[in-house]
Amino acid sequence: MAITHSQATLNPLETSIVNQLQGGFPLDSNPFASAAAVLGCSERALLQGLDGLLQRQVLTRFGPLYQIERMGGCFVLAALAVPPARFDEVAAAVNSLPAVAHNYQRSHKLNMWFVLAASSQAGISAACSAIELLTGLTVHAFPKQREYFVGMRFTVGGQAAVGQLSAGRTCKDDSHTPPLDEDDWRLIRATQAGLPLVAQPYRQLADSLQLPEDMVLARLGSMLEQGVIRRIGAVPNHYAIGYRANGMAVFDVADELVDELGQQLGQLDCVSHCYRRPRHLPHWPYNLFAMVHSSSRRAVREQQGQLLQLLGPACRRHAVLFSTRILKKSGLRV
Repeated sequence: MAITHSQATLNPLETSIVNQLQGGFPLDSNPFASAAAVLGCSERALLQGLDGLLQRQVLTRFGPLYQIERMGGCFVLAALAVPPARFDEVAAAVNSLPAVAHNYQRSHKLNMWFVLAASSQAGISAACSAIELLTGLTVHAFPKQREYFVGMRFTVGGQAAVGQLSAGRTCKDDSHTPPLDEDDWRLIRATQAGLPLVAQPYRQLADSLQLPEDMVLARLGSMLEQGVIRRIGAVPNHYAIGYRANGMAVFDVADELVDELGQQLGQLDCVSHCYRRPRHLPHWPYNLFAMVHSSSRRAVREQQGQLLQLLGPACRRHAVLFSTRILKKSGLRV
């Protein structure tokens, strides 16, 4: 689909929901009542507001956001250089694979960028081979070598802070995957599409899974603490709230400096994702990736300028790849 979303018109409560409920949703027996008290509205108004935002696709879901690698799975960013005359044909072939979660057209010779998710590295390799067989094109895989930050909070209006450091930004070390038992997996599968919009969502989950409510709360709390759950709350459709442009800013940085500089980039408020990924020489010299979002391409370029200023002479080459079409966006599922 083309990126043609118009900005949604939101009332004050809807704006507060989007801006304030992207994380920190309570883990108690009456979480919507607790959240409503903070927002200064009734529980019923909050539930109705969330339902409306989901129905209008201002939010893509409301609930836990899981980290697939902490669950024992893996995902990989990959790209193809697709001849323009074959683009739609190749997109259809790539999108037909269940392993493809997200797929975007971007402004570059490598013009199709997608995320592959699987339960193992063997599954990722099989998906890459299948795409090459279907399309006759080389898959350029960019596995995450290090994560510096994931988790930007989007605010209504599409205005991100440019170049400001946020000392509270942290990224959990994902080198250890905690063991998950069958009840954990049942709970993950029951909540990965979102929480039920009822006054006592955790009790409803507990009843459906035939588990005690306090066990459901304890398991969700443990997964949040361990990083299996990144956050619990609203996941906005950033196009619908005013972010008209996003760019994948990429940089060629000396390997001995990339970790230090990547951590610094990840502290900037305008960065939603920041990773170290491998180069693909000679055509792709970049090893530092940062996603930036704003209300216009001009604003994204201004943000890229702030990133370049921080990197200074350590950055040897750079580019920004703008999203031009959403080809698939199904989310990661287990």
